[in-house]
Amino acid sequence: MTLKLTPPQQVEEILTNFSQAGYEIFIVGGVVRDAILGKSLYDWDFTTSATPEEILKLYPDAFYDNKFGTVGIEDSQKGRPYEITTYRTEHGYSDSRHPDEVKWGKSLEEDLARRDFTINAMALKQIRPGEFEIIDPYHGEQDAQNKVIRSVGNPTARFSEDALRMMRAVRIAAQLGFAIEEQTLEAIRINAPLISKVSGERVRDELLKIMASESPADGYLLLHNCGLGEEILPEMEKTFGVQQQSPGRHHIYDVGTHSVESVRNCQSPDPITRLATLIHDVGKVRTQKVFPDGKITFYNHEMESAKIATKIAERLRFSNAQTDKFFRLVRWHQFTVDERQTDSAVRRFIHNVSKDNILDMLSLRVGDRLGGGARETSWRLERFKQRLVDVQKQPFSVTDLKINGRDIMEVKQVPTGPQVGKYLAALFKEVVDKGVPNEKEALLERLKQISA
Repeated sequence: MTLKLTPPQQVEEILTNFSQAGYEIFIVGGVVRDAILGKSLYDWDFTTSATPEEILKLYPDAFYDNKFGTVGIEDSQKGRPYEITTYRTEHGYSDSRHPDEVKWGKSLEEDLARRDFTINAMALKQIRPGEFEIIDPYHGEQDAQNKVIRSVGNPTARFSEDALRMMRAVRIAAQLGFAIEEQTLEAIRINAPLISKVSGERVRDELLKIMASESPADGYLLLHNCGLGEEILPEMEKTFGVQQQSPGRHHIYDVGTHSVESVRNCQSPDPITRLATLIHDVGKVRTQKVFPDGKITFYNHEMESAKIATKIAERLRFSNAQTDKFFRLVRWHQFTVDERQTDSAVRRFIHNVSKDNILDMLSLRVGDRLGGGARETSWRLERFKQRLVDVQKQPFSVTDLKINGRDIMEVKQVPTGPQVGKYLAALFKEVVDKGVPNEKEALLERLKQISA
């Protein structure tokens, strides 16, 4: 079968250069699948009969610093580099992560045989500009059309080679809305413990891609149902079955189901926010108290959840910035939206969450409410949003004032030193406590009237 498409000009040039030099070259990877599905095309990858040394002769400015035969060519449009990999075969996976031995292969067929799923084991051969032959030895096109993820060959063998492939199956399912074929899914259930051999960084990357997908809630349910959830987020798995239906409370689900539904309703596209939404109530497992009258409480569960969030972030090797945001969203998600709270209380909330995280915290809150069966909107929450806008118009520190030390020295005729800071502090107090406008003219006028 042939396929018509118009790849970027640089892709055409790469195909032409290799063919004219006498080498076989094919387009491979996810872009083939996406072309068949009619999706937008990114990340063009190639496989070739040329060795890395021969590729570097064609492209002297390319880079090659790995043992897997992959040479990178800079994208002239400043996108992801084009990756060109020599045909290869892989042997021995004693650590369930990396091949013990990599050898250059002799054919495309050998190369496709080592790939993970049928939908990723297809290739495109250029027949003429704009027209390509689909090479599909494992019926990946049919699986793509049927929205099925199926391993190439024996699924247990594929997952024993690289245990991360199990999470990759879930991630692709969440991204594309595909189902995992039953034998492949059963092999994941059997081999789920192998994921412990994979580094925290690689697990983190796949988990965040699941959270960033079109269906993060269904993606996590798939992790839960196939046993991978117990391996990578055991704290979350303990929440399933923890009841929270109680007189006078809006919750209609157990903690685990509520958390998944919260992610489904989280409006933020940010994967850290979605993951924080997923695990925001994990502390309820340890803080649950059930009373004789049926009342259930989880006092201070957000503090316990925050401790667990820190451990998860450490285990998955989050960056400092990711860890900080993850912690803040979980720790302070139980904020009050009482219309009677003071501006100072609202300011403390903004300080705790940080200005950069406010919208994501509100998204978590909406997901939390909807995921528990509450109404879609709350007049208190809407009023709180307006309070956040109004309070942020006020300065949060001396550095936010619309005048600075030079203005102080000029108006008060004082030299640089502690006295300047005292005037600034006094003005800041005037703005916060007495409502003096944070405007330069108003501050200068008030400055004339005060003494430090």
